[in-house]
Amino acid sequence: MSDGRPLIGVLALQGDVREHTAALESGGARTLAVRRVGELADVDGLVIPGGESTTISRLLQTFDLLEPLRARLADGMPAYGSCAGMILLAEKVLDGRPDQQQLGGIDMTVRRNAFGRQVDSFEADLDLAGLDSAAGKIHAVFIRAPWVEAVSTGVDVLATVPDTPAAGAAAGRIVAVRQGPVLATAFHPELTGDTRVHRLFVDVVRGRA
Repeated sequence: MSDGRPLIGVLALQGDVREHTAALESGGARTLAVRRVGELADVDGLVIPGGESTTISRLLQTFDLLEPLRARLADGMPAYGSCAGMILLAEKVLDGRPDQQQLGGIDMTVRRNAFGRQVDSFEADLDLAGLDSAAGKIHAVFIRAPWVEAVSTGVDVLATVPDTPAAGAAAGRIVAVRQGPVLATAFHPELTGDTRVHRLFVDVVRGRA
């Protein structure tokens, strides 16, 4: 870390790289776009953005990042995954493609595209454990999002979808989790201007949360 500011990488193979970068820098981190093994080796933590999980999985293999990333996660590197990033960080995925690779950062099972097609995006206001509650609920945007079907006893559930008429089958579903220094959300906090999730992750990387 430099001047107390951790260097956090954003996996720059697909997804909202610019938005995650801006949110992390607002939270007090330095950032680095990660496309190569050497860049992965330099960072104190890593964000895995949304996008298409099978495509990101293939690109990790193409760029020779898959096994180095698995190794860094196994060694305790902090990571945060949003949407497709949540899918990749899971031990198991339902409705995934046979060739999809998992990173295994969180002992959970997720259902890919659980919220439906991209046109069926969903929004909800959530209580998320670990955030500054004085600022109110976090507005969550779900786009072709997964949800968590099951977690092990070592995984903390941070947020579930409120039981409202608009939620439908998503009511009560787990959409934010943490296991040690690894966090994941089914939604895209980088799209709303609310940087509290990213600030929480910066604190995790610093060892303060």
